[in-house]
Amino acid sequence: MNRLIEKFLRYLEIEKNASSHTVLNYKIDLAEFEKFLQDKPIEGVDYLALRKYLAHLKEHNLNNRTISRKLSCLRSFYKFLFREGLIKSNPVLMLSSPKQDKVLPQFLTEEEVVKLIEAPEKNTVLGSRDCAIFETLYSTGMRVSELVSLNIGSIDFIGSTVKVLGKGKKERLLPIGEKALDALKEYIAQRGLQKKQKKETSAMFLNKNNSRLSDRGVRKIVHKYILKLSLKSGVSPHTMRHSFATHLLNRGADLRSVQELLGHANLSTTQIYTHLTTDKLKAIYDKAHPRA
Repeated sequence: MNRLIEKFLRYLEIEKNASSHTVLNYKIDLAEFEKFLQDKPIEGVDYLALRKYLAHLKEHNLNNRTISRKLSCLRSFYKFLFREGLIKSNPVLMLSSPKQDKVLPQFLTEEEVVKLIEAPEKNTVLGSRDCAIFETLYSTGMRVSELVSLNIGSIDFIGSTVKVLGKGKKERLLPIGEKALDALKEYIAQRGLQKKQKKETSAMFLNKNNSRLSDRGVRKIVHKYILKLSLKSGVSPHTMRHSFATHLLNRGADLRSVQELLGHANLSTTQIYTHLTTDKLKAIYDKAHPRA
């Protein structure tokens, strides 16, 4: 079983060009599945055994979204084994995914976003950096993983675009607003003036030790200002991405364009944001419909 898992993970990494994050999650999920099987051979795993595994996950109080993700991992694994001729039949085909819990993403109002962007003290290097982070996240809607992987060379200050490396190592070009570009220029200038600069680096965002900023570092920065401003709880760096999408839709952007900007593979992933714009739709309906 372990040999088959390693073969599958190599396939994901080399042939499917999956991100290291995806490979790691699949490795964890399959190790958990292997532990549950207790040395049972892969050929002996049938529909009933898989049903017992799903029940086992449910007993550990995992939500439907997490169980669906683990089931998706098994689907990919067994599809690979069947295609490679390593198993005679695919028992996962008979399994249905649990009903998804509808969780609406949290977002900030336009006024709250402005407060967050204006909170850092821009006369310091770290304050200038924090402002540039907020401006970039809100201006582009990029993921935090995409933000921290940015290099200075990723940004076209003349063409007002930024190149990001998204999920599945897919590159996409995003428009970026003038205010965000100005904030980035200010941060680069402040960084250049810093006397204790230890080494040159191409990374766009640095931590206090002049190394590339991490996902965790961005989360700590956001949490710091959320506490300072006493904004709603549960706000994370990803909230800026939710706010970006919601505000675009509220101001008339079409769903397909927002899908492209967010880098979603499926339109259904983007459609969750339409639930957040109900008030806007009601207002348009009341104004436009002759018998509203």
